[in-house]
Amino acid sequence: MKYYLIAGEASGDLHASHLMKEMKNIDSEADFRFLGGDLMQAVGGTLVRHYREMAYMGFIPVLLHLRTIFRNLRQCKDDIAQWKPDVVILVDYPGFNLKIAKYVHSQLHTPVFYYISPKIWAWKEYRIKNIKRDVDQLFSILPFEVPFFEQKHHYPIHYVGNPTADEVRKFKSGYAENFEQFCSRNNLDRRPVIALLAGSRKQEIKDNLPAMIEAAQSFGDYQLVLAGAPSIDDDYYATYIQGQPVTVVHNDTYPLLSHATAALVTSGTATLETALFGVPQVVCYETPVPWLISFLRKRIIKVKYISLVNLIADREVVTELVADTFKVENIRRELGLLLPGQPEREQMLQGYDEVQTALGNQIAPEQAARMMYLGVRGKG
Repeated sequence: MKYYLIAGEASGDLHASHLMKEMKNIDSEADFRFLGGDLMQAVGGTLVRHYREMAYMGFIPVLLHLRTIFRNLRQCKDDIAQWKPDVVILVDYPGFNLKIAKYVHSQLHTPVFYYISPKIWAWKEYRIKNIKRDVDQLFSILPFEVPFFEQKHHYPIHYVGNPTADEVRKFKSGYAENFEQFCSRNNLDRRPVIALLAGSRKQEIKDNLPAMIEAAQSFGDYQLVLAGAPSIDDDYYATYIQGQPVTVVHNDTYPLLSHATAALVTSGTATLETALFGVPQVVCYETPVPWLISFLRKRIIKVKYISLVNLIADREVVTELVADTFKVENIRRELGLLLPGQPEREQMLQGYDEVQTALGNQIAPEQAARMMYLGVRGKG
């Protein structure tokens, strides 16, 4: 069968590539055409446009590139119409993909499947109308999305498992390096480790890392190890860690978490990864105009939490220091409560067990590929 996929960001490229691999295992005649990236291209098929030409984030960049965005939309619609796929599979990236879904549904009458559902539970809940109208099947990687869509909005959704949980399980099953070997390979001393996961974007690092270091260096029995993001070079990190007791490790986040005693983590997937490795954490996220963000969280933003750990557990398993609570003294205090011997540490680890149970053991791309294949064939 012919599969047309659209992924507009690096994370979508990753998830879509795994889905395509599983599709090939199920459908030996799978033919792919896609907007995506290098990982999808490595699986095979025809790359129509790279996500680097599409990924505009934030109000000003979008405004400046409106002509390009509209051109990409028009060309994508024309390409789908000419290729005549059996199904269009959208991967996250809702601003672009929901517009494509509307066109495909109304003009081409081709099935539309959505993998990694739009996070309308946090923002822009009105998009549920578009999803109900234009998306034939929705595939979720977050278990709490099921009651949101099915109970609140009466729209059926498939929870297929969580790719991050898949990746952590796979890593753990093959990782055999002990603490001594890890330290030797990264030129570390033998003190226990406090891991710093300060984000993957320069602005996140600028906002969060200095306070993380100031708070964590109070614990002199521990060494501070920073997980270097692939897109950030050493010169940028040097601005913040020069003269500080911090060591950077690159491409080693999972080994670092395997050996860390505790962690300071920005919001995002890293909070879930840290939980799945059983590392107690404090979630730290500095924001501009803290009082305004605090107000918006209480009055406008739809979710109670910013970390995936708490969202999945539906309670505060990890402490979130965000906006007006993001202060060095707060980070220091909460970190101290998570070190060995503290009851708060054991309570958090028990909460992690709840998160693991909620995520389940399904292999997300495998489950989604099977359901999609059967769905197109009219058997699902």
